[in-house]
Amino acid sequence: MRRDVRILLLGEAQVGKTSLIMALVGEEFPEEVPPRAEEITIPADVTPEKVPTHIVDYSESEQTEEELQEEIAKANVVCMVYDVTEESTIDKIRTKWIPMVNGGADKCSRIPIILVGNKSDLQAGSSMETILPIMNQFSEIETCVECSAKNLKNISELFYYAQKAVLHPTAPLYDPEEKQLRPACAQALTRIFNMSDQDNNQILSDDELNYFQKSCFGNPLAPQALEDVKMVVWKNTTDGVQDNGLTLNGFLFLNTLFIQRGRHETTWTILRRFGYDDALELTEEYLCPPVRVPPDSSTELNHFAYQFLQRIFEKHDKDRDGALSPAELQSFFRVFPYVPWGTELYHTVCTTDNGLLSLHGFLCQWTLVAYLDIRRCLEHLGYLGYPIFSEQDSQVHAITVTREKRIDLEKGQTHRNVFLCKVFGSPGAGKSAFLQAFLGRNLAAQSRSEGKPSCYTINTVQVNGQEKHLILQEMDAGVEFAKASDTSCDVACLLYDGTDHKSFNYCASVYKQHYMDGQIPCLFVASKADLPEASFPHGGLSPADFCYKNRLPPPFCFSCNSQGLPNPAIYIKLATAATFPHLNDIDLGTASFLDPGGLGGDRHRHRGRRPLQGDGEEQVGGRTQGRPAAAAAAPHRPSATRPCRPFAHFIRPEQVAWPEKKRAKRGRSPQREGSSPLAPFEDGG
Repeated sequence: MRRDVRILLLGEAQVGKTSLIMALVGEEFPEEVPPRAEEITIPADVTPEKVPTHIVDYSESEQTEEELQEEIAKANVVCMVYDVTEESTIDKIRTKWIPMVNGGADKCSRIPIILVGNKSDLQAGSSMETILPIMNQFSEIETCVECSAKNLKNISELFYYAQKAVLHPTAPLYDPEEKQLRPACAQALTRIFNMSDQDNNQILSDDELNYFQKSCFGNPLAPQALEDVKMVVWKNTTDGVQDNGLTLNGFLFLNTLFIQRGRHETTWTILRRFGYDDALELTEEYLCPPVRVPPDSSTELNHFAYQFLQRIFEKHDKDRDGALSPAELQSFFRVFPYVPWGTELYHTVCTTDNGLLSLHGFLCQWTLVAYLDIRRCLEHLGYLGYPIFSEQDSQVHAITVTREKRIDLEKGQTHRNVFLCKVFGSPGAGKSAFLQAFLGRNLAAQSRSEGKPSCYTINTVQVNGQEKHLILQEMDAGVEFAKASDTSCDVACLLYDGTDHKSFNYCASVYKQHYMDGQIPCLFVASKADLPEASFPHGGLSPADFCYKNRLPPPFCFSCNSQGLPNPAIYIKLATAATFPHLNDIDLGTASFLDPGGLGGDRHRHRGRRPLQGDGEEQVGGRTQGRPAAAAAAPHRPSATRPCRPFAHFIRPEQVAWPEKKRAKRGRSPQREGSSPLAPFEDGG
């Protein structure tokens, strides 16, 4: 809605333009009238619409043609004044003044016009019969008011209608020639009807109508008034009322009736409550209310959002099977101007056994959007009518902005519930299969899936008895990660093909370039663990040696080539590492898990990682001291200067299939004795 209104009065000399302005301001008829009144401004607090209003007079004797054109260009509405006792002044409205104002403009850009018949105190009858043909000829004429500056009759009404013509224009809503709603208006009202139909049965019940009425106008309808409204619709339409409720056609008819009876402010109130501007577009302020997100913070949905989204899901789940079919999903999309999710949705979240979108998957998708693109999330919630149906000021109330990660690290705890894991790996390492396995799909299930692949998957995991959302993002091996943001995440998964030593080479390189000196937890994962393990060239480090030397957990063996569901243990480990990044990386190793003496260790936060020194050495108190060769081959124990709190304190053993156990079962160990070193990493990894 406009912030102010500018009214211009035009008409022949001596019709009373200046007298009308002075009568409004002075609340009495002026005895002496100047040739032209100065521009006046009426403050917002004394106008019905609470908008500042500027009133501008025109005098042909004092102003030039150029000045007149400038005033017309600045005006929001023009009051064309005629003398009801002089028919020639009426004729000039049609032949001179309207063509001057709107002669070259198209229908949508014409300035609204109010016809003003002044000096009604001098005529017993009415000029309306003469005026009606002009009103029918020019659709930009909003209304006609007969008034008297001398008797102060209809003076305030005149300027109210002028203000109303600007703030609640008829032209965008209604086509007077076709006598029907314009397409954009009908489309907006249809969307509002679909949102207000909370049980999705294509009928607005009494309860839904009352909720709608209260949302838009502040008060519910009295029972009799509600029945009267439905009776009017029933009498004038064939299908406007069904099952004692209002159908879409009935709803559209009712708004058409409001406009035809000059109550278009009613329809505008509805449209603006649902976020529409004067051009019948959803406003930027409504769709994307401002929300401040510090650089190191993230955005999550809160319980208000999840409650709202669950209601939306249940509204469109018409067969109550706990999933949205393609038709039900299309019903959900009706209130959007575009389809927000493509077929990659089914590769991003969990689905039912027959491939439909479950409630869990639906909520996970929203969690993903909120984390990755908060602006888009707010926009989508706006399309669904979140502020109206959650009775909150804006969608911002659906969002939690987490505190900065550095504070989490300082305090040794986090309140975040959503974590991002970036999955790195060379081509063919199995990244896509790893992402799909997170959704419970083994290789056989993946081979049957259709649709566009996704570089994201999201699911929930239990960490220390709490549900967390973990997002996996597949990173393109062919892209150079030039910026810190390219590799920034909550935990990094370095996935290599266990049958190809070159695949591990790539992951080790990514680790050394981007993570070795940082604070982001990292886990190496050996994929294709159902196949024979690769042998490594003589002179380098095996993956297990590399991880040990860089104070990392041993590589985790993983395979999704199984008959049943893929083992979820690695995803729990990734989520746990993201939840507790302040703990030493090596605490994730199973040696620490199985070390009873480590349960009482203190938490220790470290800045960056330093590799352990060469075989037979360890760093103690800033000095390098020798240690027996036998100790070098023994499982790692936390050093006296680097106390650790093992993750066994946070994870129940039954949640995780430990890497050693999985490898022993297949006759493989994390570190094969006598394995050939990996040449590129022989000097410090």
